[in-house]
Amino acid sequence: MKLAIETGAIRPDNLQLTTEWVQLAERMGVDMAFSAEAWWSDAVTPLAYLADKTERIKLATGIMQITARTPAMTAMTALTLHDLTDGRFVLGLGASGPQVVEGLHGVRYKMPLTRMRETVEICRTVFSGEKVEYAGKVFQLPLPDSEGKPIRIAHDPTDIPVYLATLGPNALRYTGEAANGWLGTSFSPDHPEAHLAYLGEGAERTGRKLSEIDLCVSVRVEIGDNVEEMIDRRRQGVAFNMGGMGSAETNFYNDAFKRAGYEDDARAIQALWIAGKRDEAAARVPDAMVTEFQALGTRDMVRERLRRYRDVGVTTLKLGLDSAGPVGPKRYELLESIVDLVGDL
Repeated sequence: MKLAIETGAIRPDNLQLTTEWVQLAERMGVDMAFSAEAWWSDAVTPLAYLADKTERIKLATGIMQITARTPAMTAMTALTLHDLTDGRFVLGLGASGPQVVEGLHGVRYKMPLTRMRETVEICRTVFSGEKVEYAGKVFQLPLPDSEGKPIRIAHDPTDIPVYLATLGPNALRYTGEAANGWLGTSFSPDHPEAHLAYLGEGAERTGRKLSEIDLCVSVRVEIGDNVEEMIDRRRQGVAFNMGGMGSAETNFYNDAFKRAGYEDDARAIQALWIAGKRDEAAARVPDAMVTEFQALGTRDMVRERLRRYRDVGVTTLKLGLDSAGPVGPKRYELLESIVDLVGDL
């Protein structure tokens, strides 16, 4: 089982620390470093900088939002990073949600799965070196009734891995059909069927095995003796995912917990959060909604949790290490401990 880290937001005051963090992870044998795209920076620019500061670690977007760029620009950006990293770039894509897409980018959140499918297909056409011609429901290239013409991107054909961040059943099926990797969240190795069943169905459609897809799953890790305190600190984050990561009508994180058997809890927490009762929402989170979806506790407890992720088929753990605070010695120590624990498996 491989490991991946996150870079976090890059600012002038932490640029050197972030660089040292990724270089340290590279020396420890970590496979990938992910740059996120939310409401602090784009996912691409930090990787272009880190490409010059690293040699072996893969650099991945986690994620580029498909509504923030045209498919052709997404593909050209990927090709540029492929060249800058000497082939170490991984293209992570996601649909985001209506609050960000419509609120920040001013694009209607409609047919997100169709948009994702068409984006991937157009990107792969660009990567193949073919002229870009596409007749989809969202994208038509060249634009009909225009002066546009089919254009071939001036780059040799190449193969860039595409990882998709998906949560809904149909999107998971498509990921199983088409992606090189899955960027999983709200995943519990105690309830793997909530995600893996749909990924497996999609893989079967194209004659693949689920083991051919890199199952890259996010997991927050904290090592220590006071487990109750760890759980209590995490309740607010779970409540935010249930109520704040989406609207009352569209919340893929909430839906994933429902499929894992927590429907009543997820609905109740969401209702409290939306009503502005955020402390009550956090208090409503049962212990299991924390412990079954993260890796918390003593070294032995965390080792067994990581073993459980491995045993259900997870091939890469994307580590959330915020429990150790900002990038610095405590986070370095936690990463080293996790590398040792995974080595023990």
